Amino acid sequence: MQPPSLYQGVIENLHTAVLLFDDALRLRYLNPAAEMLLAASAARLLGAGAPQLLPSKPFSNALAEALASGHPFTERELVLELGPERRVTVDVTATPLTEPGRRELLVEMTQVDRQLRITREEGLLAQTATTRVLVRGLAHEINNPLGGLRGAAQLLERELPSEALKEYTRIIISEADRLQNLVNRMLGPNALPKRQPVNIHEILERVRQLVQTAVPSGVRIERDYDPSIPEVMGDQDQLIQAILNLVRNAAQAVGEHGEIVLRTRTLRQYTIGHTRHKLVIRVDVIDNGPGIPPEVMEAIFLPMVTGRPEGTGLGLPIAQSLINQHGGLIECDSQPGHTMFTVLLPINPEGGKNESRTRA
Repeated sequence: MQPPSLYQGVIENLHTAVLLFDDALRLRYLNPAAEMLLAASAARLLGAGAPQLLPSKPFSNALAEALASGHPFTERELVLELGPERRVTVDVTATPLTEPGRRELLVEMTQVDRQLRITREEGLLAQTATTRVLVRGLAHEINNPLGGLRGAAQLLERELPSEALKEYTRIIISEADRLQNLVNRMLGPNALPKRQPVNIHEILERVRQLVQTAVPSGVRIERDYDPSIPEVMGDQDQLIQAILNLVRNAAQAVGEHGEIVLRTRTLRQYTIGHTRHKLVIRVDVIDNGPGIPPEVMEAIFLPMVTGRPEGTGLGLPIAQSLINQHGGLIECDSQPGHTMFTVLLPINPEGGKNESRTRA
């Protein structure tokens, strides 16, 4: 059934995906926004059943129940698997339409991936900034007494007559130095990036070579590069350090046998936080290890948070800080068998012509 022509123009210009199913949950109508969401044309989709279009059994069952009972339902942030590598998050409202001799189901879906992503990115950026302030304050409070402690131990060592007693002062000095080094690592790099045009694939190849020589023979590092990616303005050493931290983590996650994939793509008109960039490089570091525990996921970019007993919990915060200084961001998505760290880097983070401030 086609909607009345009076309303058809309005419905077809909505950004909300609108689908109309008959009493057998076969698709009778969809607007252009729904075609975009489902990534297929109306000619291909019309007549298909809801389970075929929206392959989520609980969701299909909910649609069938709403049609049978006549009660509408709304679900927020529903994740739909629309293909092997395509997953979308939507807010859904299903409304039964009942007339004498006819029952239909109107389904409205609003894709919220972008809003959720921007909210998540803002949270990561705010978390990183807050952590940096807290750590710098903590470092200041630690460094002052630490310097006094080390100096007093040195003075005491000069006055002690016995080498056996001096061994204790050397331990104090050594542990003070170790604590100082830990504080410095928590602070991360103090130097601003020395930006110059760099090739992201040369950086990835350098990282791959460094890691490949250290991993067991059962670990494969695959490459999936987009050769059309232009040079990015960045500090080569800092970018190598950031990505090296990610790839080393992936290598430790897969253990003796596994696969790591380094993948590059470009994103156009992409927003990081509140800033929209004309062109952004996306670097994915993917491993098929056991995944990150859910209780760790929300805090993996905080200092001293790690899922490994031998880990220091400093690699990811340092990597995030380095990428933040380049106007970018690191995100993470993890489940057993598939963990992906995504580095987002603006091609020209300082070029005002390539950026604009925007609100989601």
